[in-house]
Amino acid sequence: MVGLTEANLRALAGARSFERGLGYLDAVSGVEVGDAWVTATVHGTERYEVELALNGPGGVAGECDCPYGLEGNFCKHLVALGLTVLARRESLPRQRKAARDRAQDLDAWLSDLSREELLALVRDQIAEDRQLRRRLELRVASARGDLAGVRTRVRELLDIGPFAQYGYVEYADARAYSDQAGQAVSAIRALTGSGRAADAMILAREAMRLLAEAVESVDDSDGWLGHVAAALVEAHHAACRSARPDPEELARWLVGHVLGDMDDLTGIDPLDYADVLGDRGMTVLRNLAVEAWRGNRTGWAEKYLMERLAKAGGDVEAVIAVHAADLAPDGRTHLVIARELDAAGRPDQGLRWAERGIRDVRDPAAVDTALVDHLCDRYAQADRLADAVALRRDHFDALRTLLTYRQLRAAARAADCWPAEREGALALLRADAGRRLESGRGDSVLVDALLDDKDVDAAWRAATETGAHERQWLTLADQTRADRPSDALGVYLRLAESLTQQTGDAVYGRLVSLLLSIGECHHRLGTSDEFTAYITALRTAQRRKRNLMRLMDEHGL
Repeated sequence: MVGLTEANLRALAGARSFERGLGYLDAVSGVEVGDAWVTATVHGTERYEVELALNGPGGVAGECDCPYGLEGNFCKHLVALGLTVLARRESLPRQRKAARDRAQDLDAWLSDLSREELLALVRDQIAEDRQLRRRLELRVASARGDLAGVRTRVRELLDIGPFAQYGYVEYADARAYSDQAGQAVSAIRALTGSGRAADAMILAREAMRLLAEAVESVDDSDGWLGHVAAALVEAHHAACRSARPDPEELARWLVGHVLGDMDDLTGIDPLDYADVLGDRGMTVLRNLAVEAWRGNRTGWAEKYLMERLAKAGGDVEAVIAVHAADLAPDGRTHLVIARELDAAGRPDQGLRWAERGIRDVRDPAAVDTALVDHLCDRYAQADRLADAVALRRDHFDALRTLLTYRQLRAAARAADCWPAEREGALALLRADAGRRLESGRGDSVLVDALLDDKDVDAAWRAATETGAHERQWLTLADQTRADRPSDALGVYLRLAESLTQQTGDAVYGRLVSLLLSIGECHHRLGTSDEFTAYITALRTAQRRKRNLMRLMDEHGL
């Protein structure tokens, strides 16, 4: 049991998964100990099969068929099993010896059986285990070179029929279907291993099509079929490496696949096949990609393929051409181009594309914020502070939000011109606040901006003159009650009155917080008797709200 310690489990899993694993100790069942492994079932969101390898070449390792474990992570279920094993460490040596003895006894017994007895044993297992029968049938078909037989079995394995109700595989059955589909991948790999790589390549392509059709009718919320698809792609690639198909034919198939509907499932990257395609195949691939893109410059798949090939070839001009052919109206594509040029060591051109992005946007309020940020950063780096301020001013003028106000303030302070810019920005916000007052809206960016500037007196005046949201009034009261307790008290009382008409624990929590602030104001004003009378009247009026009464009691109200 070298290497299996609590510290090592924590190191393998990480602190978060280790802590979560502590909560699954009671969910471990069916622990089975082998000579170098321990298996169990852990009941989490689903029923997961877990295996710990003890004393392996790299120390302790584990596998779990939960989604997180299938990604190669040492999950919380493995932690739970590891801790369960550690809790039984005293009996583990005896159990491992017993497992070795059983394995030796079984091997000796099998060795003593005659050929007829072994055949009878296998036939019995085949009759009882349908999955074993299917796997062996596939091996037979592969060994005999029966491509038609293997194809038939692969189609059966990918058929959702046995798992579907009303033509759809529900979440509860998706795992079982994916396990069966995985057997098709194993069969294709076996074909390659038996020297029939060309057949494996053909079957892998057909299996991708069948799986893509099947996934439309499966609730694959946990992504099991995604793992099967990834394994299928690996099997196809391995078959291609062995079969060495015609590079031009492979290039055509790859482009057709990427531009078709199946790619959403398999996610094949044609560049992964460069070792099989060679120079001739890659040339054909590029030509086909260019042809497809020219035929549909706005197609997502066409753009993705062209961009991948262009980047792989270091062709910045081609990358730019792909994006420039379909510029987004908000300028975000201009930003992509600008960043590509920056990365290629061409910052001046990148700057021009970013500036063009700002000019090309018809509606200033719709411009991509990341483009504005990028361009302002570039201006700051070039010591073009006035340009950064102008851009921030235009952005603020278009949106009139607290964020754009803050950004304008930061740029203007860097350029040492904030007082003048602030006056203009506040004039715009005052005009907005006046219109909001006329329309009956109480929220005001003006109040938030003044509060953010720490100009509480101006914020109070603005709230009084043009209105404010309850959140803003509360902030104002909190920030002024030490110096202006009478004004703050009026705000707290008004907000509290509104809450007394509502119910719910969250409301009660807010109300009690207000009551404590009201009490502080009365204390500062020297009117504690008035607060006592207020609380007494409130308790009488609200006595039926038991949770509120309890909460007030807890706070001494």
